[in-house]
Amino acid sequence: MDKIENLLTRGVEKIYPSKEELEKVLRSGKKLRLYQGFDPSMPSLHLGNFVGLMKLRQFQKLGHEIIFLIGDFTGMIGDPSGKSEVRKPLTREQVLQNSKSYKEQAGRILDFDGENPAKILHNSEWLSKLSFAELLKLASLTTYAQVIERDMFQKRVKDGKDLYLSEFLYPLMQGYDSIAMDVNLEVGGSDQIFNMLTGRDLMKKITGKEKFVLATKLLVDKEGNKVGKTTGNALFLDSTPEKFYGGVMSFPDEIIALGFELLTEVPLGGIVDKINKDPMGEKKRLAQEVVKILWGEELAIPSEEAFEETFQEKKPEYKTEINPEQSLSGTIAAASGTSITQAKRLIKQGGVDVNEVTMTNPSYHPKSGDTIKFGKKTFWKIK
Repeated sequence: MDKIENLLTRGVEKIYPSKEELEKVLRSGKKLRLYQGFDPSMPSLHLGNFVGLMKLRQFQKLGHEIIFLIGDFTGMIGDPSGKSEVRKPLTREQVLQNSKSYKEQAGRILDFDGENPAKILHNSEWLSKLSFAELLKLASLTTYAQVIERDMFQKRVKDGKDLYLSEFLYPLMQGYDSIAMDVNLEVGGSDQIFNMLTGRDLMKKITGKEKFVLATKLLVDKEGNKVGKTTGNALFLDSTPEKFYGGVMSFPDEIIALGFELLTEVPLGGIVDKINKDPMGEKKRLAQEVVKILWGEELAIPSEEAFEETFQEKKPEYKTEINPEQSLSGTIAAASGTSITQAKRLIKQGGVDVNEVTMTNPSYHPKSGDTIKFGKKTFWKIK
């Protein structure tokens, strides 16, 4: 597989208008200007962002112009994609504080200083300057019917929940980013297709220019749940090599192959056969490859050794029966003799690790095989 074919297939869910048309442009030798946006809803970039950054990295290595866009304006609104409840609005100060170390985190994957450095832009540079008349003009290019067809909006209407005008305007704001930066291509997760296509439509109507959209696959389990994020067991790019290694080791076996595809650069030939023969060995190799990209090869082996010392050699055991309906806070309270309130506080303050990754969701339900650590020396393994 050549580099362009690999670029357009590895980790790719869908390309608009088509893979063939984008391939034709790339093989012509034209260098594209492309971007992905990252709303600073929290101070840490996470595993889902890692997937998109890896695709940007591929384009950068082929000489294309990369823009790492910080959505400091759209972040105050909050992307409604996939949300059954309205997001809590953030202040200007909050989004700036959240994005303070984004360059450092993204710099583990992208090159901001080399011969073809990635650029960092903030969408407040143009969105904060839009007049009300200009916003109305943008709004006149998108219909209510186009926006209300989104699944999560339909569900909210059915459930009698509120929909705010700011949520309707969010796709327009994201779409205007493409026009302001005059890009050829936007990259994003497949859950962002609606927003990205809104930008493609706006660009055609306003400038007459074609914008390609490349949607990456999502790192999801067999039930379609995003791995890590929805359970509160998220992996963050400002974490440690040891925690990231342990977090990858907590992946379900069925997503090991997808993990190699989305999170590494290793050849994928024969990967499924290797996983079937030695799933634990391949999961360790996956964890090593991820740590190598983020922190360098010299920290990959120590991370594996730390994981094995903590979770394989000590072999911690959970000594009481666990109620399968019981939450993490209930489990800790029952086993340690503390109250539910104390257990919840401990979890929210980052004092509990599940499978070597900090868990901040008290409602998480431990499952068989989970390893829980709280404090410095208390380890349990769920039976």
